[in-house]
Amino acid sequence: MPRSVPQWSDPNAFAPDEDDQLPPEIAADLPATGTPAREVPDVPTLLKAAVEAVGGVERAGQLRMAEAVERSITTGEHLAVQAGTGTGKSLAYLVPAVRHAVRKNATVVISTSTIALQRQLVDRDLPRLADALASELGRRPTFAILKGRRNYLCLNRLYGNAPQEPDEAALFDPSAASSLERQVKRLREWAQDTDTGDRDELVPGVSERAWRQVSVTARECLGAHRCPAGDECFAELARASAAQADIVVTNHSLLAIDALDERPVLPEHEVVVIDEAHDLVDRVTSAATGELTARAARLAARRCGRVVPDKVADRLDEAADGLELVLEDAPPGRLDALPESLGGAVAALRDAAWSCLSLLGQERKEDVEESSARKLALAVTEELHDTAVRLLEAFDEDAGRRDVVWIASEPNRPPAVRIAPLWVGGLLRERLFGKRTVVLASATLALGGSFDTLARQWGLPPQQKAQPVPEVATEKEPPHDHSAPKWTGLDVGSPFDHRRSGILYIARHLPPPGRDGLPDAYLAELRELVRAAGGRTLGLFSSMRAARQAAETLRTELDTPVLCQGDDSTAQLVGEFAASPETSLFGTLSLWQGVDVPGPSLQLVVMDRIPFPRPDDPLASARQAAVSERGGNGFLSVAGTHAALLLAQGAGRLLRSPNDRGVVAVLDPRLATARYAGFLRASLPPFWTTYDLEVVSGALRRLDTAAREAGS
Repeated sequence: MPRSVPQWSDPNAFAPDEDDQLPPEIAADLPATGTPAREVPDVPTLLKAAVEAVGGVERAGQLRMAEAVERSITTGEHLAVQAGTGTGKSLAYLVPAVRHAVRKNATVVISTSTIALQRQLVDRDLPRLADALASELGRRPTFAILKGRRNYLCLNRLYGNAPQEPDEAALFDPSAASSLERQVKRLREWAQDTDTGDRDELVPGVSERAWRQVSVTARECLGAHRCPAGDECFAELARASAAQADIVVTNHSLLAIDALDERPVLPEHEVVVIDEAHDLVDRVTSAATGELTARAARLAARRCGRVVPDKVADRLDEAADGLELVLEDAPPGRLDALPESLGGAVAALRDAAWSCLSLLGQERKEDVEESSARKLALAVTEELHDTAVRLLEAFDEDAGRRDVVWIASEPNRPPAVRIAPLWVGGLLRERLFGKRTVVLASATLALGGSFDTLARQWGLPPQQKAQPVPEVATEKEPPHDHSAPKWTGLDVGSPFDHRRSGILYIARHLPPPGRDGLPDAYLAELRELVRAAGGRTLGLFSSMRAARQAAETLRTELDTPVLCQGDDSTAQLVGEFAASPETSLFGTLSLWQGVDVPGPSLQLVVMDRIPFPRPDDPLASARQAAVSERGGNGFLSVAGTHAALLLAQGAGRLLRSPNDRGVVAVLDPRLATARYAGFLRASLPPFWTTYDLEVVSGALRRLDTAAREAGS
């Protein structure tokens, strides 16, 4: 009988009973290892030493944040802290985190969303901080980076102890096969030199196809005690290093897996700092999303064919054919009911996978290659089976709808049926906030002027009855719950004077955006703005179609260069944009966050439209409907929150240093005229606002002249 799998999301999940936990004021004074707490200087003293060591200056907001983080660690009360660009938030949370780790001989986990911030922490911030505080703390603090197992070379596969899998592209393309061989050969050579086996340290990198040949997922791993390369395994060495470190830097995806899985992947820890916390819900949702494709089912059948009788593996292959036929005819979109044909195909896949699992699970005497082959087959078949069970159970009305199911059809990818949790707040409340002290930090957390908008998504109760801006995204107040996690929201501001340094220009006179690309009036407005700025423009567009249209049009009408995302790697384009002040760079989602270009190369940020999710987005539309059914404003709670976050992140690209000046221009007039405009504008930095194109063009021309005279 196919087994049932646990639900990924429970909107009614609560933290463990308070009676099961020590009061936080007592628990805070008990070192994790039972050893006496080390006497160390207080946070202000350590922060001052750290700031002086890196050649910085003391900032009031940074000190306020550091003291709030220390208070959170001491009391066990969660903290959401918004710290604008220039605050120095990394040091503000690292100093109290390091102090706690050294004082209590404990581990603190720092989770980030982007590889860039992970590298900044591990390569720059933490080494400098460790050197600066070593004498004050009595020893040099230690730190490590930990990623998912798939990010490290698997020596067992590299040594040929696991069966090599044919690459589909290489089967029909000799040049693809040759390229794959060259890349794998390079990986074998790199394995002789690397100390970490970390994929991110391989420059230039290799394709995903090549990396797949020399890596395994956690489910595919043979296990250090059974693997002939277990003693030198890069992933195990990284975990061992992390287990001994004061500070462990990881990513939101691994943090989510650690919370979702009953088997912990992170070292034991009581405190976690989540930087770039605005991305937390999306990353946890992604980690909890399952997918069924015919390609994955065929991979499972191929792997099973090596270790189970052919007739059993063939059933799985036949079920893959059935799923493929159904998905080819199925229209993309959300499924509110399970079509009979799809239900039959998924059930057949579930049963075929279970037949294989019944045989794969039987222990036997095997050599290393046979054991590796069985483990590889078990991993993919188990995932296939569990996703199929979850899909079939998702439509059980008696259990309540906790998941969203949809058919996905994307360019250059096979059709798939996907399933994701409707909400992750219950999961976070139970598995994260109920077990750890959590500090959430970002430059953009107070949306619409309130932390409560994101707090609800995290599973935290409303902080207080604040005065909302008009049309703020609110839901009905939940019933009072004495077991709800306690938390505080704090906005420490920014050292930048936004009203004197930046202008928010809203093109109120333009028509609302349409569905058929950028209107001519938008292109004319964009041309005027970029020309006035002398280039120096980051164009953030809601789609690649719009970005390419704008780039192609302006390249023929301007005498300054225009780069477009896709012309080269994003990192290469950003580097070229930063190095050439007269250049403009246009692109989409990945440019809205993380681009850090201080100075005169970036004096104008243009956004073509309010970045609402697509109306037909399956997950967003389901969440929006669920909020509306509970009496809330579904549009603002979901679509508005999504748009506010991206608007704030995009506007944050403008001022990256104290001397920066410039304009954020939004071409979408709805930011001035719509009922929800107040909520969105309250999420942006407090720039001086104008609707006058002549005023903003004049300001841009003056900035351009000043930059040229300064030689930039």
